[in-house]
Amino acid sequence: MAADRRAARLGVLGLVATLLFSTLGVRLWFLQTVESTRLQETVDQLRRVEVKIAPERGRIFDVDGRILADNRGVLTASVDWAAMRDEIDRATLFNRLSGWLEMSVEDMEARYDSERYSRYLPMPLAEDIPEHVAVSLQERIEDFPGLVVDTTWERVYPYAPIASHVVGYMGSITGEDAEDYEARGYDTSSEGEDVGRSGVELSYEGRLHGQWGTLVYEVDSANRVVRTVSHTPPVNGEDLQLTIDLDLQYYAERLLLTQLEARRIFTATNPEVLKPNGQPGPLAEDLPVGAEVHYRAAAGSVIAMDQHTGSILAMASYPTFDNRWFAVGIGGDKFNELFPADVRDDDARLVNRAIQGRYNMGSTFKLFTAYAALASGMLGADETYEDQGTYQLTSIAADVCATGVRCVFRNATCPGTGLPCDYGSVDVTQALAVSSDTFFYKLGEEFYLTPGTPFQELVRGLGLGTVTGVDLPDEYDGQLATNEVQAGLAEAGVLGENASRTLQPGDLLQMAIGQGISAVTPLQLGVGYAAVGNGGHVVTPHVVGSILAPETPDDPVRPGYADLAQAQFVEAVAPPSRDVAMPPGVRDPILEGLRQNITGPGANGRTTTAEELFRVNYPPEAIPIAGKTGTAQGSNNYPWNDSSAFAAFSLDPNRPFTVVSYLEKAGYGSVGAAPVVKCMYLALSGSPLTPLDVPPIADPLDLDDDVAAHDPPPVDRACMASSNAGTLTPID
Repeated sequence: MAADRRAARLGVLGLVATLLFSTLGVRLWFLQTVESTRLQETVDQLRRVEVKIAPERGRIFDVDGRILADNRGVLTASVDWAAMRDEIDRATLFNRLSGWLEMSVEDMEARYDSERYSRYLPMPLAEDIPEHVAVSLQERIEDFPGLVVDTTWERVYPYAPIASHVVGYMGSITGEDAEDYEARGYDTSSEGEDVGRSGVELSYEGRLHGQWGTLVYEVDSANRVVRTVSHTPPVNGEDLQLTIDLDLQYYAERLLLTQLEARRIFTATNPEVLKPNGQPGPLAEDLPVGAEVHYRAAAGSVIAMDQHTGSILAMASYPTFDNRWFAVGIGGDKFNELFPADVRDDDARLVNRAIQGRYNMGSTFKLFTAYAALASGMLGADETYEDQGTYQLTSIAADVCATGVRCVFRNATCPGTGLPCDYGSVDVTQALAVSSDTFFYKLGEEFYLTPGTPFQELVRGLGLGTVTGVDLPDEYDGQLATNEVQAGLAEAGVLGENASRTLQPGDLLQMAIGQGISAVTPLQLGVGYAAVGNGGHVVTPHVVGSILAPETPDDPVRPGYADLAQAQFVEAVAPPSRDVAMPPGVRDPILEGLRQNITGPGANGRTTTAEELFRVNYPPEAIPIAGKTGTAQGSNNYPWNDSSAFAAFSLDPNRPFTVVSYLEKAGYGSVGAAPVVKCMYLALSGSPLTPLDVPPIADPLDLDDDVAAHDPPPVDRACMASSNAGTLTPID
């Protein structure tokens, strides 16, 4: 019996062994036949390494081909990893190179140990070495095993800081952006690529960057390169031709700064007002009545745009910055010195105020109130209003007004009278010409009393309170006074503890004259004025005009220019406009009112807000324009915080330019922003009126400097002359 059991056990074991060997054999057959191809591919993959090769970045030109962003070849000394594996060989090589590269052996070893560099490309040892050093090293290359001297690229801005807000700058990929860039194939390592961080460098990153090349290596088990499997060269980035005219841009930047500095000479008076207790007292309680406070006038912008196409010829913002700081690898301490985080808002240099400024627009907004009233049928072009200088709300009962609720609103004070200006019987054309607040107060209350009237929708249709779509990053979308906006601001505590969650009559009155909680950008204002100027086309503004194939050649005759005649055109940037209803019965009264604001006549013996400026040094051959001044009240209603606005469009279809200027805390629009716009139109009218200087090539950047940008020289202020000499800085 025992023998039988042993035989059975042996039989079972034999069967199990047979099954195991059979399974193993089947598996080996499967791997060697069915799966052999896939496994071989896996083995090949494991033995191959792909290395990306960055392309040369596309260049940026102005409208005439002047090179605004270029690439400078930088000579870099690198060493092959194979030549550094042996510690003694590496020490010998580093000692030999130390004197040539003016670099310590310790610094070289630190690079070797840093693990920052790809093991499949030579390790950069020293960048931007002098040419004579590179030549000498090449002549003695047998003394430096594994040394390679090649060219890498560094971004340069030859005309910095001119147009820095438009052109932008380059910088490292940040942690918050790394995932997005990595998904697009960028090298996000610490030694990876720089990318556009602002301006068109950022908004056109994909076109400027180009396509990566690749090197595929076969490596052994120790990751040593055995051979090069394939090499696909990179495709360089496309070039950009801007719509910006650098001559006009340079003039605009100088003009803006010149006028800001001039406005700082002037002062505003601390007025006497009735206090809540009914007693008179100073508006600013820490100053006596009559105290003079200088306008700060620290910031502003000016824009010139083709009102038919949306092409931007100039976009200046002050204060500005030198975009070369971001190409030289400054550290955190230096960055904080140049761009301190605790500066006042009007000192912030990296803000492009043309597209990011959040402003009331003062009386320049009256164009949009007039348009909404006429387009909705709420106002007829021939209707008149008796302007006596004040407006009394009709929608609030007298007993409520008696409790201290503001029910009476005034025109601006007329010079020399101390009383609000009164213009008598005015229609919409005359009200625009003389900037009658009471006329527009009445429209504001009528909008409040007629909820179905699409005031905000019609204004938004002309481009205000929404992004314009300009091809620059971080544009502010703006806001118009609505119940939703009012509720949001009230809940956030911005409007005070007891603020209403819905718009009240006074809120619509304020919106009608460009005050209150509405906030738009100078570019939005320009788009709206351009739409009236061109007959109802809401253009999409843009600073890039054409995309060109890579490697546009330099102009052989004009240094610093690209040869646009040899450029290969790829794509025109011409965003479409959208149309809004602008019938003659709506447009013509507005157009005539804005024309009269420039030329006169006024009303009731009073001039318009701009005619005294434009009747001097604005000859008949200059571009005929229609425009509007605006003064936006500042914080606490202190007059020295008032900001200055002016917007205008051309009446000449062959010179179709819209120009807008906004000067923060610079006083009345007629004496602050309006002279800037006047000078811009003279410059746009042709060189005999205002010759434009050639922009200078930038001086070398001083790394020890403590300012973000040096101010350019001033311009001749003769173009700012006015017949009202008492309201302007004397012209030298």
